[in-house]
Amino acid sequence: MNIFRHRPYGLPALAALMIAAAGCSSADDAPSAAVPSPGAAAVRLCDRLDRVLPTKVDKLGRRDPEPASALTAGWGDDPAIILRCGVSRPARMADPEADGVEVNGVGWLLEQRADHSFRFTTTLRKAYVEVTIPAGRTGDGMAPLVSLAPAVKRAVPEGIAD
Repeated sequence: MNIFRHRPYGLPALAALMIAAAGCSSADDAPSAAVPSPGAAAVRLCDRLDRVLPTKVDKLGRRDPEPASALTAGWGDDPAIILRCGVSRPARMADPEADGVEVNGVGWLLEQRADHSFRFTTTLRKAYVEVTIPAGRTGDGMAPLVSLAPAVKRAVPEGIAD
């Protein structure tokens, strides 16, 4: 007769740990974006923009970055197209040689970054809206701006941001 019994003390704890880890892993692959901290007027405009943003941009479904905020939005997976509303005025806007484009009635400052991504920031709007198109998604040019321009026009009036 064997007097030693093997009791699975560790198995319930291990199972609970595995269940907890599985529940947490889904957010780990979400895109991330720094949340701007604009004034109250820009926050109201950005809130309006968030409500009218398209569900798809350049055929990519909306997938907002972490941390969740009405000031940020995203489309696609890694690399995601990221929109941030209420950003500060880019210093490059003061440069008379800066590149700009107009897409469907919305003016944008164009900046190519060292990593070959593009950053576009609205011009002559009451709040600055920034859209970053990662290098892996630049093949379609400014197609994301075509999708976003109607929402920007509807939610953020023309003018000079504070």
